[in-house]
Amino acid sequence: MRFAAKALIASLTLTAGIALAKEGVQDPTVKIRMDLMGTVGQNTKILGDMAGDKAPFDAAAAEAAKTALAAAAAQIPAVFETEADDPVSEARPEIWMNTEGFVEKAKGLETAAGAIDVSSLASLQAGMGAIAGACKACHSDFRAKK
Repeated sequence: MRFAAKALIASLTLTAGIALAKEGVQDPTVKIRMDLMGTVGQNTKILGDMAGDKAPFDAAAAEAAKTALAAAAAQIPAVFETEADDPVSEARPEIWMNTEGFVEKAKGLETAAGAIDVSSLASLQAGMGAIAGACKACHSDFRAKK
Protein backbone atom coordinates (compact mmCIF):
# COMPACT_ATOMS: atom_id res chain seq x y z
CA MET A 1 0.00 0.00 0.00
CA ARG A 2 2.87 2.43 0.66
CA PHE A 3 4.06 2.35 -2.97
CA ALA A 4 0.51 2.83 -4.21
CA ALA A 5 -0.04 5.72 -1.82
CA LYS A 6 3.17 7.45 -2.91
CA ALA A 7 2.37 6.96 -6.59
CA LEU A 8 -1.15 8.22 -6.03
CA ILE A 9 0.06 11.32 -4.18
CA ALA A 10 2.49 12.06 -7.01
CA SER A 11 -0.27 11.61 -9.57
CA LEU A 12 -2.62 13.90 -7.67
CA THR A 13 0.05 16.55 -7.27
CA LEU A 14 0.57 16.49 -11.02
CA THR A 15 -3.19 16.66 -11.57
CA ALA A 16 -3.36 19.80 -9.44
CA GLY A 17 -0.76 21.30 -11.79
CA ILE A 18 -2.99 20.48 -14.75
CA ALA A 19 -5.91 22.32 -13.16
CA LEU A 20 -3.81 25.46 -12.73
CA ALA A 21 -2.23 25.23 -16.18
CA LYS A 22 -5.57 24.67 -17.90
CA GLU A 23 -6.50 28.30 -17.39
CA GLY A 24 -3.83 29.43 -19.85
CA VAL A 25 -4.47 26.83 -22.54
CA GLN A 26 -4.89 28.24 -26.05
CA ASP A 27 -5.51 25.18 -28.24
CA PRO A 28 -9.08 23.82 -27.93
CA THR A 29 -7.92 20.25 -28.61
CA VAL A 30 -5.44 20.47 -25.75
CA LYS A 31 -8.13 21.94 -23.47
CA ILE A 32 -10.39 18.96 -24.16
CA ARG A 33 -7.53 16.60 -23.28
CA MET A 34 -6.71 18.53 -20.14
CA ASP A 35 -10.35 18.55 -19.06
CA LEU A 36 -10.53 14.79 -19.54
CA MET A 37 -7.33 14.23 -17.59
CA GLY A 38 -8.77 16.48 -14.89
CA THR A 39 -11.74 14.13 -14.67
CA VAL A 40 -9.33 11.21 -14.33
CA GLY A 41 -7.45 13.01 -11.57
CA GLN A 42 -10.59 14.12 -9.77
CA ASN A 43 -12.02 10.61 -9.58
CA THR A 44 -8.68 9.05 -8.73
CA LYS A 45 -8.45 11.55 -5.88
CA ILE A 46 -11.88 10.57 -4.56
CA LEU A 47 -10.84 6.91 -4.50
CA GLY A 48 -7.37 7.68 -3.19
CA ASP A 49 -8.67 9.85 -0.36
CA MET A 50 -10.96 7.05 0.76
CA ALA A 51 -8.21 4.44 0.41
CA GLY A 52 -5.78 6.63 2.34
CA ASP A 53 -8.27 7.37 5.14
CA LYS A 54 -8.37 11.07 4.22
CA ALA A 55 -12.10 10.75 3.54
CA PRO A 56 -14.64 8.34 4.98
CA PHE A 57 -15.33 5.27 2.88
CA ASP A 58 -18.58 5.61 0.96
CA ALA A 59 -19.40 2.67 -1.31
CA ALA A 60 -21.82 4.65 -3.47
CA ALA A 61 -19.36 7.53 -3.98
CA ALA A 62 -16.58 5.03 -4.67
CA GLU A 63 -18.72 3.27 -7.28
CA ALA A 64 -19.55 6.60 -8.95
CA ALA A 65 -15.85 7.58 -9.01
CA LYS A 66 -14.88 4.15 -10.37
CA THR A 67 -17.47 4.43 -13.14
CA ALA A 68 -16.42 7.97 -14.07
CA LEU A 69 -12.73 7.03 -13.98
CA ALA A 70 -13.22 4.01 -16.23
CA ALA A 71 -15.35 6.06 -18.66
CA ALA A 72 -12.77 8.86 -18.81
CA ALA A 73 -9.92 6.37 -19.26
CA ALA A 74 -11.80 4.84 -22.19
CA GLN A 75 -11.83 8.25 -23.90
CA ILE A 76 -8.09 8.93 -23.56
CA PRO A 77 -7.02 7.37 -26.89
CA ALA A 78 -9.65 9.33 -28.82
CA VAL A 79 -8.80 12.74 -27.35
CA PHE A 80 -5.11 12.22 -28.06
CA GLU A 81 -5.69 11.05 -31.65
CA THR A 82 -4.97 14.49 -33.10
CA GLU A 83 -1.49 15.79 -32.42
CA ALA A 84 -1.80 19.23 -30.88
CA ASP A 85 0.51 21.29 -28.75
CA ASP A 86 0.11 24.23 -26.43
CA PRO A 87 2.55 26.06 -24.18
CA VAL A 88 0.82 24.62 -21.09
CA SER A 89 0.50 21.07 -22.43
CA GLU A 90 2.51 18.34 -20.76
CA ALA A 91 1.88 15.84 -23.56
CA ARG A 92 5.17 14.57 -24.99
CA PRO A 93 5.61 14.01 -28.73
CA GLU A 94 6.21 10.33 -27.93
CA ILE A 95 2.41 9.97 -27.71
CA TRP A 96 2.18 10.34 -31.49
CA MET A 97 5.47 8.61 -32.26
CA ASN A 98 4.39 5.55 -30.25
CA THR A 99 0.61 5.68 -30.48
CA GLU A 100 0.29 1.94 -29.98
CA GLY A 101 2.23 2.08 -26.70
CA PHE A 102 0.26 5.09 -25.54
CA VAL A 103 -3.09 3.44 -26.27
CA GLU A 104 -1.92 0.28 -24.50
CA LYS A 105 -1.09 2.26 -21.37
CA ALA A 106 -4.41 4.15 -21.51
CA LYS A 107 -6.19 0.80 -21.79
CA GLY A 108 -4.23 -0.30 -18.71
CA LEU A 109 -5.86 2.48 -16.71
CA GLU A 110 -9.27 1.63 -18.11
CA THR A 111 -8.78 -2.02 -17.14
CA ALA A 112 -7.52 -1.16 -13.65
CA ALA A 113 -10.42 1.23 -13.06
CA GLY A 114 -12.97 -1.27 -14.31
CA ALA A 115 -11.53 -4.07 -12.20
CA ILE A 116 -11.22 -2.28 -8.87
CA ASP A 117 -13.59 -3.63 -6.24
CA VAL A 118 -15.09 -0.70 -4.36
CA SER A 119 -17.47 -2.69 -2.19
CA SER A 120 -15.31 -2.28 0.92
CA LEU A 121 -12.47 -0.12 2.15
CA ALA A 122 -10.08 -3.08 2.17
CA SER A 123 -10.85 -4.02 -1.44
CA LEU A 124 -10.56 -0.38 -2.53
CA GLN A 125 -7.18 -0.11 -0.86
CA ALA A 126 -6.03 -3.34 -2.50
CA GLY A 127 -6.99 -2.11 -5.96
CA MET A 128 -5.46 1.35 -5.81
CA GLY A 129 -1.99 0.01 -6.56
CA ALA A 130 -3.08 -1.02 -10.05
CA ILE A 131 -4.59 2.40 -10.74
CA ALA A 132 -1.54 4.25 -9.43
CA GLY A 133 0.72 1.94 -11.42
CA ALA A 134 -1.25 2.56 -14.62
CA CYS A 135 -1.04 6.33 -14.13
CA LYS A 136 2.68 6.20 -13.41
CA ALA A 137 3.42 3.91 -16.36
CA CYS A 138 1.83 6.31 -18.81
CA HIS A 139 3.11 9.51 -17.21
CA SER A 140 6.68 8.17 -17.13
CA ASP A 141 6.73 7.70 -20.90
CA PHE A 142 4.27 10.23 -22.25
CA ARG A 143 4.03 13.21 -19.90
CA ALA A 144 6.60 15.99 -19.75
CA LYS A 145 7.66 17.42 -16.45
CA LYS A 146 7.18 21.17 -16.42
